[in-house]
Amino acid sequence: MIELNIDFTAPFIERKDIDEIAPEVLSSTKVLLDRSGAGNDFLGWLDLPEHKDSACVRKINEVAQKLRERIDILVVTGIGGSYLGTRAVVEALQSPFAALRQGESPEVVYAGHHLDGHYLSELLRLLDGKDYAVVVISKSGTTTEPAIAFRLLRNHLEQKYGAAEARERIIAITDASKGALRTAVNNQGYESFYIPGNVGGRYSVLTPVGLLPIAIAGYDIKALLEGAAAMRKQLLEKANDLYNNPALLYVAVRNILYRQGKRIEVMVNYQPDLYYFTEWWKQLFGESEGKEEKGIFPAGVSFTTDLHSLGQYLQEGHRLFFETVLHVQKPKSNLTIPYDEEDLDGLNYLKGKTLHFVNQKAEEGTALAHRDGGVPVMQFQIPEVNAHYLGQLIYMFEFACGVSAYLLGVNPFDQPGVEMYKKNMFRLLGKPGF
Repeated sequence: MIELNIDFTAPFIERKDIDEIAPEVLSSTKVLLDRSGAGNDFLGWLDLPEHKDSACVRKINEVAQKLRERIDILVVTGIGGSYLGTRAVVEALQSPFAALRQGESPEVVYAGHHLDGHYLSELLRLLDGKDYAVVVISKSGTTTEPAIAFRLLRNHLEQKYGAAEARERIIAITDASKGALRTAVNNQGYESFYIPGNVGGRYSVLTPVGLLPIAIAGYDIKALLEGAAAMRKQLLEKANDLYNNPALLYVAVRNILYRQGKRIEVMVNYQPDLYYFTEWWKQLFGESEGKEEKGIFPAGVSFTTDLHSLGQYLQEGHRLFFETVLHVQKPKSNLTIPYDEEDLDGLNYLKGKTLHFVNQKAEEGTALAHRDGGVPVMQFQIPEVNAHYLGQLIYMFEFACGVSAYLLGVNPFDQPGVEMYKKNMFRLLGKPGF
């Protein structure tokens, strides 16, 4: 299982600090599990791991297998939680050079997550010469970014394949009964899956929103759900035992530091394949906690790359932040540093050492340096990066986010601030009614 190591938080946090905040954390946990807090109609994600053997999961795998046999590229069209969970899992599991390795699995690309015309133009130009399908994800079907991208992609599919075959290459994931995209499904006969009405976008990766594209990419969604189920079991069994519950211990530590004035949390990874996991985590916590002039600002860095840039600020800049490190114990693969007769680079002292060993020492050395420089550091120990442990991480952070937001006194499941930019944009674009 995943464990939280808080040794590097010394001397910023003592056990008595955790003991003092524990009653508040446990009370917020009870609010979550009793489903008595704000936004309690969006708590369906709590039970999603238990659906690992459901008919929906079987259907997802059947549809995914059929598509995998006929396409080169899958275009996932969505924004925010409608694509970040997928991207976090796919990019954590795939080869970093997957796009250059032909014929193994469909390459997954993304659309509808911004409004850049050049990106979409180049995507359509690429798709001219590829067999592809589109998974479009939107509860309403009218969210501007994915709606524009889907309109362009649908037109491209129809021009390339004809209307009848284009319909077979579109899968919609949307509301079960209402909205523009559900109407399109009913009118056109697209294959579809529904987003549970009681699950919000940023908590939706364990619904068809994430499971279908992850399965089409060739990854084991049952293992993902089994990992989430294992974490769910641990968190529920230890719901009153803060020190043996990694989600609640994390909530306690981050909120102690927040009350000490540490307003920025920096997630640190030492494996580039976890970059988009950090992006998913940023959206989860940023959109859930950042309300009413409250909340910890979520940021991310990739070490050792960013040690040569942002590492300077973390070491010697303002003391506004703390770090949460994703520590991977077992690498997917490894290399040993060879002996060199000339030793011009001075690396012979590392001969016979693995890159993973060197990376771990960089991680340990950085944590010690940052702690000594006044930055609290905590570490999640992850046995390895695979579907099972990604499922554990996803569920643990979702659970922690709900509890932490309740501890702050905000609704974890709404996003009123997001609507403000939309209203201004619609007015400036001349949309009727604005």
